[in-house]
Amino acid sequence: MDDDLPPDLGRLRTLETWADLYLTRIRARIAAVERQQAQQQPPAPTVAPPVRPAAGPGRARTPDWCLAEAGTGVGISAAEVHRGDCWAQGRTLRPVSAERARAELAGGMRACAVCRPDRVLNRQ
Repeated sequence: MDDDLPPDLGRLRTLETWADLYLTRIRARIAAVERQQAQQQPPAPTVAPPVRPAAGPGRARTPDWCLAEAGTGVGISAAEVHRGDCWAQGRTLRPVSAERARAELAGGMRACAVCRPDRVLNRQ
């Protein structure tokens, strides 16, 4: 046992009551300071996926992932998964979500050898 505490039950119970009351005061002060800080700080922005800027006025946003179908561009002989900003993707593209791109890669669709979407989508 600690030597700095009294040995008898009566004084120990008194200290317990004092510590409980003091802990209640500390917790109330913590809550008040948290409320004060929450009022002073602007609300945190919600986390959203990064948005690529449009290439110019009136142009659509570049998709994150695309499927290029067979025979859609020079050097593309089969369907491939591309990153949206890949220069080797050809012209006929179908924008897809990251989940769909992962599913296509898992299903055997080839990943572009230039932009390597399999590395970004955690498929090694």
